[in-house]
Amino acid sequence: MHDGLVSLRPYTGPRLVDSVDGAEALTASDIMNLEGLGRHVLVIGGAGYVGCVLTEALLSRGYRVRVLDNFLYGHFHVAESLIARPRTSLLVGDLRDPYALNQALEGITDVVLLASLVGDPISRKYPELAREVNLDGGKAILQALSGRGVRRLVFTSTCSNYGLWEGTEPATETAPLNPLSVYAETKVAFEQALLEQRLGFDFHPVILRLATVFGLSPRMRFDLTVNEFSRAIAAGVKLDVYDKDTWRPYCHVRDICQAILAVLHAPDRKVSGEVFNVGSDANNLTKEQIVNEVLRHVAGDVRFVDGGGDRRNYRVSFAKIRDTLGFRPRYGLPAVVPQLVHAVRCGLYGEDAGTPDRYGNYAVRPGIA
Repeated sequence: MHDGLVSLRPYTGPRLVDSVDGAEALTASDIMNLEGLGRHVLVIGGAGYVGCVLTEALLSRGYRVRVLDNFLYGHFHVAESLIARPRTSLLVGDLRDPYALNQALEGITDVVLLASLVGDPISRKYPELAREVNLDGGKAILQALSGRGVRRLVFTSTCSNYGLWEGTEPATETAPLNPLSVYAETKVAFEQALLEQRLGFDFHPVILRLATVFGLSPRMRFDLTVNEFSRAIAAGVKLDVYDKDTWRPYCHVRDICQAILAVLHAPDRKVSGEVFNVGSDANNLTKEQIVNEVLRHVAGDVRFVDGGGDRRNYRVSFAKIRDTLGFRPRYGLPAVVPQLVHAVRCGLYGEDAGTPDRYGNYAVRPGIA
């Protein structure tokens, strides 16, 4: 596999599409940030909400990038943005397919595993698929990495693993895990499998437990709390908010990507086999606090309702990643909510009658499950 190669066979499995210009062209920003030179990162799930932004961030630091994605939700509109840049390639394939995975790993130095059925609703809707992708697929990747000379595996897990946290202080990485959904159960199970085997790996694994993500992305999602509330209120939709006093941590999508970059760049001794919560202490927020921030920027009709079915309630500590890697998120709600409101009110995210579920993880496309 090399730059310039395009697979033209009829689609019966993975498809490789390289960037039009495969030369090692570097921008001025690349030259100033050279930590990625000589490294080729495979982003599994790189066409997703976080993946699209991460690909751009990696390129800006001089990395070459390959994306493996099966476009689970039919979001093919982002493909052009992934292949229209130098030093990128896109492999349309499923991580559960050994052939696709083997092809994707050729010549790779680092792997970022983003791909999964992300979120409680979609995992509840497709529980078997969630286990196949999030757990079994992840285990297959661990086996496939052996002996390939891969330096680092970054696995993105979730702070939802803490579930219902009743401690008086925010949950640290050593706090007991209490998964309350199929989604969190699969993430916890894969974390355990990875940590139990880590001493036998010839690569350095790192686990990142992500806060709930927010902000704009080429593969936009409005089924995430901050984005959802901002869109509904900005669009003039009546919004019912359940259990307004429940806590969650939040983190901007660009800050998530900066955390991944920090882990890729860090010395092995600082990150190998480690677990890091990713987010900001300042962005531990209740649902009511999020609503109030949106209402500062646009009037809306919001009703607070008790008795929702989601029992999750947790605050999280982010001291470890700050103290170990110097990671400090840059984006908070006051700066980002106006961007979301403006984007919605400009009509950028009107529903397409043919694809009403385009902006979220609502249903997988035919032939996937």
